Amino acid sequence: MDINQLSKILKKKILKHKIIKNVEIEDKSFLHRKHKSSKPGKFHLILKINSNDLKKKSKVDSNRFIYKILKEEIKLYVHSLQILFI
Repeated sequence: MDINQLSKILKKKILKHKIIKNVEIEDKSFLHRKHKSSKPGKFHLILKINSNDLKKKSKVDSNRFIYKILKEEIKLYVHSLQILFI
């Protein structure tokens, strides 16, 4: 799977939830290509999620919410994930 396909899937799954207004996905994989733990087909992503409800929750609870939504994609395609609630 390439980054464009993965981004579409992630956005679709996240935006199904009405408490989320918008999501931006940045691919930062290029910063980690020379690392020993870097694997082909695994991405380093930053998610910028606009949600007043998630901003009000603890970071742990907000992150758990997103991880639960993206459980399968994280398992298969994500090496590193940074989540920012804006």
